[in-house]
Amino acid sequence: MQKELLDQNPILKLSFDFSLLVISYCEHLELSRKYVIARQLLKSGTAIGANAMEAQSAESKDDFIHKMKVAAKEAEETQYWLMLCDYSPNYPECKTLILKLEEINKILGKILSTSKRK
Repeated sequence: MQKELLDQNPILKLSFDFSLLVISYCEHLELSRKYVIARQLLKSGTAIGANAMEAQSAESKDDFIHKMKVAAKEAEETQYWLMLCDYSPNYPECKTLILKLEEINKILGKILSTSKRK
């Protein structure tokens, strides 16, 4: 991914940076032998940005909206896994990830509501 594309598109930048944080967090989970949660969180957490990136080359407005909805669904799944980590004893602290995800969710919501109106 080109740096210029990330710098020009807030949702791509935020979701890319979030993916890097998720990767790091999941590495800590794996060191603690929390493999199932690590795998699920890694898949959904990195899929947000992957779907947002894919939406950039959508074939139509409807295709763009669909891909961004998929990104939003992945964000909801990620929120679930992070809530489990947050409330489960013996899991590393993940408040920063939760806050970053809230920011991503707000932007995805704005993108979707704006896209549907036009």
